[in-house]
Amino acid sequence: MEYKVLARKFRPQKFDEVTGQEPVVQTLSNAIAQGRIGHAFLFAGPRGVGKTSVARILAKSLNCEQGPTSTPCNVCPNCREITDGNSMDVREIDGASNRGIDEIRELRENVKFAPAASRYKIYIIDEVHMLTREAFNALLKTLEEPPGHVIFIFATTENHKVPATILSRCQCYDFRRISLGQIAANLSKVAVAEGITISPVALSWIAEAGDGSMRDAQSIFDQVIAYAGLNISDDDVENILGLADRKYLYSLSEAVLSRNAGACLVILEEAYLAGMDMKQFYTMLLRHFRNLLLVKIAADESSSFDIAPEQVEKLKKQTINVSRETLQRYLDILLSEAESLRRSQEVRLKLETVLIRMAYLEPVLPVGEILATLESMEQKLRNGVTSGGRAEHPCNVPKQPPVQPQPKSIQQSDDGPREQQSPQETEVHPSGKTMTSEDLKKFIKKENSRLGAKIAPAEVLGFENGCLTLGFPRGYLFLDSIMEKTQKEELERIAGIFYSQKVSLAVQTIDAPKTNTNGPSLRGNKTNNQNDIRRDALNNPLFQKVLAEFEGAELVEIKAIKK
Repeated sequence: MEYKVLARKFRPQKFDEVTGQEPVVQTLSNAIAQGRIGHAFLFAGPRGVGKTSVARILAKSLNCEQGPTSTPCNVCPNCREITDGNSMDVREIDGASNRGIDEIRELRENVKFAPAASRYKIYIIDEVHMLTREAFNALLKTLEEPPGHVIFIFATTENHKVPATILSRCQCYDFRRISLGQIAANLSKVAVAEGITISPVALSWIAEAGDGSMRDAQSIFDQVIAYAGLNISDDDVENILGLADRKYLYSLSEAVLSRNAGACLVILEEAYLAGMDMKQFYTMLLRHFRNLLLVKIAADESSSFDIAPEQVEKLKKQTINVSRETLQRYLDILLSEAESLRRSQEVRLKLETVLIRMAYLEPVLPVGEILATLESMEQKLRNGVTSGGRAEHPCNVPKQPPVQPQPKSIQQSDDGPREQQSPQETEVHPSGKTMTSEDLKKFIKKENSRLGAKIAPAEVLGFENGCLTLGFPRGYLFLDSIMEKTQKEELERIAGIFYSQKVSLAVQTIDAPKTNTNGPSLRGNKTNNQNDIRRDALNNPLFQKVLAEFEGAELVEIKAIKK
């Protein structure tokens, strides 16, 4: 007895057996029930999703002896002949091999004759987009006004290649890809009918390999049965589908996400020595990072993207500590390099450079998180979260009134007026070197960037007997934070290193010096104004909050906003 492959043996014979095309089936069934049957239909969609099968079921529904009916009996002579493919009144034509004008002329002559034994003469033309332009033009008049006993059913995988003049004369139905779950359920029924033992996980792997095509999935299932027999293990399916190669994908993505470039190169070397085609591996890697991004975005709704459930859990684990923006940048890099890799003669070398670039990519901070932080800071400032200008004097020295910064004086020289430092801004290091307050602040920032950002607006008011006195603007936002025990001890420790001796800290509040805008125009005024602007920016509470929240942030440049 002739063996029938699963795709033919389990081909749907009724509308209710068609999987994944519910809108099409419902519309055709209603049209038959209401007697509103068109004279031309166009079925468009991917391969293996049921276009030709639905065309045959429609032909049986119209020519069944019990019909027209949406539930053909499949036992009358007309139904059996259509099922077997030898009906005189239902002709299936391959558009790829009968694409010329001569074949269409012959068809136009034949449509004039009445059906031999059925109600309708039906022409099913598969891959109709392969017809020539002349053939389409010859078909137009007959297609628009065919005899009442003739019905045309066209099937195509590329409906955009069908002329608009043909589309406008047909009822067009779009067939969609079949979901992974629906294909797996169908394969499970096939396995039960054939007495095959196989796990649901293995069936989902086969369904995934079908890529939305029921016929492809059934053909792969046939191949697996031929390889493993009636008792199929997960390892058998992994071996025949090459799924063992997936371990390289997960290992590689883990190395990229952990920014381990060395591990990326080692894993790629293992995949290369295992015999994997590097171009195919790149395609798999691209799809893998696409899945990572989809799982990160969709979370529990990831199953709608036809990703196997056991894969979803693995992907979720890898994306726990990774931002959506970072995954998006990884995918953008892979997509941007896809074309150049396809044309490259050194695919492995190109893939290595792409992976190294991805591994050394700095993580991206989500824009929403930055905006949320800024909004939170703004809200705190509006609520009056300020230090209130408190001053402390822990040093064992007599209390003195707050020291105001001495104004800077201008000295005349041969080169013009020049600025003279006030005494408080310059200190003498024990080593004998002259050290300014800026030197101290730079040193603190180098040792502790967060603390350095907080003391940026401070002025050194004095250093005597191991007591360092710092002046902060009145109402400074971070004064309370600086005077916390841990922060203060850290500041004293770093200052002790700077001054090469034990240091205690005293803090005072000062009024910011006002800029004199009424004095004579001097050569240094522009520089002084810039310094004043920079100091005002550093003293701004919102800016200080930004420096504290984002480690390593610093003021680089100040630009005036033009009206």
